Amino acid sequence: MELVINNCFGGFGLSKKAHAWLGTPNTPDRDDPRLVECVRTLGEEANGPDAELDIIEIPDDATDWEIEEYDGAESVIYVSGGKIHHL
Repeated sequence: MELVINNCFGGFGLSKKAHAWLGTPNTPDRDDPRLVECVRTLGEEANGPDAELDIIEIPDDATDWEIEEYDGAESVIYVSGGKIHHL
């Protein structure tokens, strides 16, 4: 499963170009395949102000996942194989 996270201090955000590409002013869920494809296609142009978006991958068998944030920089905790993992 692929997720989009912010990889720097500042905060998650999409550019106007990314919102136009998605066709909505709303931000989709981080695991939404349309969001992943948008970030993959637009690259840095998908980044909102103070954002550095990145696509990460967690195992498809992950039973739960959560995005943690510290001053805008994000990481992911997920459960797979009965164990907790941190990216």
